[in-house]
Amino acid sequence: MSEELEQILLQLTQPDNAAIQQATAQLKQACKDPAVIPALCAVISSSQNPLIRQTATVTLRLKVKKHWKKINPNDRESLKAVVLQAFMQETDHTVQHALSQLCAVMVKHETPDRWPALLQLLNQATKSTNPHDRQKQMRSIIPDLIVALKHLIKANEQQATEAMEVFIELMEIEVSVIVPHVAGIVHFCLEVASDTTLSDSLRVKALSCITFLIKLRSKSVLKLKLLTPILKALFPILTAAPPPGEHDPEDEEDGDSDDATDNANPKHCAAQVIDTMALHMPPEKLFHHLTPLTQACLSSEDPYQKKGGLMCLAVLAEGCADHIRTNMLSSVLQTVCRSLSDSSQVVRSAALFALGQFSEHLQPEVSKYCSELMPLLLGYLSSLNEAKVGHVTRAFYALENFMENLGADIEPYLPTLMETMLSALGNTNKLKIKELAVSAIGAIANAAKESLVPYFPPIIESLKGFLIATTEEMRSLQTQSLDTLSVLARTIGKDVFSPLAAECIQLGMNLTDNIDDPDLRRCTYSLYSSVATICPESLTPHLTAITTVMLLALKSTEGITAHLEEDKNFVLLDDNDDDDTDKGAEHLLEDEPEIDILESAGFSVENAYMDEKEDACDALGEIAFSTGAAFQPFLESSFQQVYEMRDFPHEDVRRAALGAMGQFCRAQHKVWTENPSEANHQALLKLLDVVIPCFLEMVRKDSERHVVMGVLESMNSIIKSCKEEVFKNPSYLREICSVIREVLTKKTPCQGGDLDDTDDEDQQAEFDAMLQEFAGEGIPLLASSVPADQFAPFLNDLLPLIMSKTKSSCTVADRSFSIGTIGEILQALVNAPGGRGLAGRLSNRLLPVLVAGVKDSDAEVRNNSVFGLGCLAEAAGPIVVSDYPTMLSVFSNLLAKESDQRVIDNLCAALCRMIMSNIDAVPLKQVVPALVKHLPLKEDMEENKTVFKCLVMLYKHSPDMVVELMKPIVAASSYAAGHKDVDQETQSMLVALIRQFAQNHSADFQAAVGSLPAEQQAKLCAAVSAS
Repeated sequence: MSEELEQILLQLTQPDNAAIQQATAQLKQACKDPAVIPALCAVISSSQNPLIRQTATVTLRLKVKKHWKKINPNDRESLKAVVLQAFMQETDHTVQHALSQLCAVMVKHETPDRWPALLQLLNQATKSTNPHDRQKQMRSIIPDLIVALKHLIKANEQQATEAMEVFIELMEIEVSVIVPHVAGIVHFCLEVASDTTLSDSLRVKALSCITFLIKLRSKSVLKLKLLTPILKALFPILTAAPPPGEHDPEDEEDGDSDDATDNANPKHCAAQVIDTMALHMPPEKLFHHLTPLTQACLSSEDPYQKKGGLMCLAVLAEGCADHIRTNMLSSVLQTVCRSLSDSSQVVRSAALFALGQFSEHLQPEVSKYCSELMPLLLGYLSSLNEAKVGHVTRAFYALENFMENLGADIEPYLPTLMETMLSALGNTNKLKIKELAVSAIGAIANAAKESLVPYFPPIIESLKGFLIATTEEMRSLQTQSLDTLSVLARTIGKDVFSPLAAECIQLGMNLTDNIDDPDLRRCTYSLYSSVATICPESLTPHLTAITTVMLLALKSTEGITAHLEEDKNFVLLDDNDDDDTDKGAEHLLEDEPEIDILESAGFSVENAYMDEKEDACDALGEIAFSTGAAFQPFLESSFQQVYEMRDFPHEDVRRAALGAMGQFCRAQHKVWTENPSEANHQALLKLLDVVIPCFLEMVRKDSERHVVMGVLESMNSIIKSCKEEVFKNPSYLREICSVIREVLTKKTPCQGGDLDDTDDEDQQAEFDAMLQEFAGEGIPLLASSVPADQFAPFLNDLLPLIMSKTKSSCTVADRSFSIGTIGEILQALVNAPGGRGLAGRLSNRLLPVLVAGVKDSDAEVRNNSVFGLGCLAEAAGPIVVSDYPTMLSVFSNLLAKESDQRVIDNLCAALCRMIMSNIDAVPLKQVVPALVKHLPLKEDMEENKTVFKCLVMLYKHSPDMVVELMKPIVAASSYAAGHKDVDQETQSMLVALIRQFAQNHSADFQAAVGSLPAEQQAKLCAAVSAS
């Protein structure tokens, strides 16, 4: 078989696509034969062609990675021997590299104690004077590896760079090997990164190594007190001035400051290390070490010191958002705003970048500075020289990120903004400036929504003009135009956009028919899914064409290649094993190729193709949900292709695929609800039987935190939509609760839970806390989906984990989340069968926690506690009547001093819940006037439903008391009537109550209406006559 294999492998290396495809098919077939392992070993040992030896090694690595346990034990032993022998004999550098990667995968399965020959070889290699042997021991199980790397750096920097890459991979594969040597690795990497005589690529690898270690072992880095030495080494790199007469890549004025240029740049990577710290370390510990260094930079006169300080603040914004928002938002914003008037453009550029990052990650608090920041940004933009496109790009970035979340606060600035943007679209000759303006219009639309309608016609005319152009130079502008069109479809209002829906879809299809560009295709997918949300019928005739293009994008291996030689590409094969299919998925998925692309070093990925796959998954899920029954003919083929992406090595694609699987379940549930046939019901249960086990498995095995967050979010949305249907399989309740528990106790791989770190501290990274919040959000959804008696044992197990986060020593975010979750659990029990009994049994445990929360220093914690107490009264009913005096006393004290409007709104709603639950237990004559005095609700408009439901009940129970309070009740009604955030059911209740007032108490009612301002009178009359 080895000769036949050698021929296939030779064919794979030919510059002929047809030959490659034929050889790939033959190799796939050959890989199903167990004899392929010894045959590949024979090729590695005997082939005279280094390219074939390398290809055989890569193929073997892919086979070993997934199927080690299936390999015959004798073949395993001979494979270990062959790899070591090849190591010692191989002289070709590229084959050595492939062998070291194969060895790393084998080490994962065959630990060093079971492979003593490997340790012997590594020990010999350490002592060898032959650089070839030294490189082999890069895969060593450390400390000698560092010694060898130091030698190799002196001998051959390029090989040392590659060896560092292998080193990073070893960390990922066998992290426990690293643990005893974390300090040594960090100090070595810092030494390399700080040595300015070494190549940028080697320094970047050293910094990447530190980034990786922090991601994997942040607790070890903190325990070993490595944070200070790391930061002290990073800051000189972060603040280094470029050589005289040169600029940092992002400060170059060559038109476009694309981030891609920064990747091989030590300064960029130093910032990335700090970014990773922010994402993986407790902010309190990080800021303690970081603040003095940052402040020293910001108070320096050197522009590159200032730039370093600003870049540091910018990259902290995502991972430490809560900490910055709570403790230092005003001061960091002042720093940034001051820097915008610095004499150095380098500093001003960094300030714009920081402001953009703050605007993206520090919402909603940062938007409260709108009146100071918008004039500053608009003034800054108007003063810029259009020729400095790189700097203009930064200014637009800051403005766009800030505007996007302003909501109605953008309205005073709309005329100026739109004049600026429309002028740029019509007048400038620079395509990049037009592109920036088109992007900014999308951000404005996100904030302004229907207020943008007066500007819609000229915007659409411009976008259409860009989208029908055919020249290559217009491509980037067209991509951005499609993105902005998608935003407009979602925001401008159905009535305004629907007439254009069919034309927009046609525009998108014409573009992708004529132009082969993954970015352009990706943006058409977003456009189709946006249009589907407002006008699904316009998409229906084109679903065949649209889904075909998207499924081809998911199947495509374009942009994913393994480099065997500079000018030769080897498209990776899918390693297909029939017996590996998920048993639960057999009926849905007959063929399930495993995608093993990218994971090995040496594979390059064009990000545009990854982005296209990600957006195709997102769009398929949303289109399936929006178009409902029309999507049914495409659901199975779409699901099958998306399901195959669940293990895709690129985490963003993986996350999008898993999200789409959730959307397909919700789409099928909607179809079944609208057409409740047995076939539709069975199709839903079949989908759930594939998706739920898949989600549970991903939480338990995926090492990427944001993938697991996405899975938990998708699982929550399925439970919220499908409710009891999810639990037709009796094991799912136990399994889902078990997974929630694992996340709350930090036992999953993405939390480092498979490692031997003990975590005895409350402090954790904000993103780790966020992951636990996604898990916790599932608990109230379960409570509302299954009978209370069935859920009770699981809730008793999970509740202590939530309650442990209510302690005053916990962070504000933890206290707010835990008490909010308790409130939502109680709210869910209100309507759950048997919920009253369970809420009553829990009341003694929960009441003290909620009462303590009402006295918290943070308004959001107080708000959630008040909400929880109201829900406890509603859920437990008469069981908690004896606690009413305590609750009313707590509320009375709070009402006397509370200044936060949302807390006051929730207090009113909580009193209403108490009244509706046990009207006789409330002293109405004291409570109701105090309640009505604080109407109308101003912030939490959803609670109007609770308030008006209670007022209707009070009017039946004690009409005289309500008539006495008619004036403030009518005033509150006029405020809520016709309000966009008050739902139809509440509007109807309110109008019915007002009509009863008018009929039964005409004089009092007329007097109450007469005392309102004219505008409020008109709103009330309009609401009454409209219904």
